[in-house]
Amino acid sequence: MRAAPAVRAVLAAVLAMGVLSACTSDEDALQYATDYSNHKPLAVVGYPTSDSLQVTQKLVWRLADGRADDLESLAADRDAAKDEVQKTAQNWIQVFRKGAGGKVTAEFYDEGSVRQFVVVYFHDTAQVAGFSVRLTGSTGEGGWRVDMREPDPKEAARAPDWVPKTPGGLGSKTPR
Repeated sequence: MRAAPAVRAVLAAVLAMGVLSACTSDEDALQYATDYSNHKPLAVVGYPTSDSLQVTQKLVWRLADGRADDLESLAADRDAAKDEVQKTAQNWIQVFRKGAGGKVTAEFYDEGSVRQFVVVYFHDTAQVAGFSVRLTGSTGEGGWRVDMREPDPKEAARAPDWVPKTPGGLGSKTPR
């Protein structure tokens, strides 16, 4: 029994849509696996969610690679403050690129259901930076992103004054 040409066309379209929708997920997984294998492992302290950990890993990888456009794509406020995001990405790369290429520890503070503060220790350069990662969109549909509002180079390079010199010093709890 032969299917009519119209039926074959519909079946081909449905199959193609299924393949295309699967590609995005597969491509993302492949990109993540490639990034993971091309960078030094990120040491972790505290209690990240899988998504807050993933966006933090991507942040460190983009810093190490010096890829400003890719770093900007992680911004929580990409459209609202494009100039601010671009300048912040450039500042962070200039300040942290060398350290991000070496041994790095990320300490995740407090509960992370919708946002987490992450302190990143760049061991090779003895630098410490604080980043806020959060869900975006009214219902979190935008995924986890990084707040990038530090266009002043001095602000971008400054660690919060409450951050301990070594990971785990406060038990991953923000001082109150």
